Amino acid sequence: QVQLAESGGGLVQPGGSLRLSCAASGSSVSTNAMGWYRQAPGKQREMVAQITTGGSTDYADSVKGRFTISRDIAKNTLYLQMNSLKPEDTAVYYCTRAKYGTSWFRASDLDAWGQGTLVTVSS
Repeated sequence: QVQLAESGGGLVQPGGSLRLSCAASGSSVSTNAMGWYRQAPGKQREMVAQITTGGSTDYADSVKGRFTISRDIAKNTLYLQMNSLKPEDTAVYYCTRAKYGTSWFRASDLDAWGQGTLVTVSS
């Protein structure tokens, strides 16, 4: 059974950067499409970024040009580099895995979630 463990969240000032990591165990980060979701206080979870098994990526419009999703297959780790952070990026960020064989996915296609890591953007 896959386990996803996020790290790297914290408090950062507007305009700053953070890199989130997601260490996967029980499954390779290259076998399934994977991604990052986030949930801000009082809001629904939303897709932030995703990467297919072939390495293609997609982003929410709100983070395009600022966030980059990547993976290190040797380390079996998924990353989210977040630059030019804004207060509206404040949320709990979750590492996610899609069901085997899924390419671009929705929340209903996910079969694993991490426990989440809190990112707070504030001065």
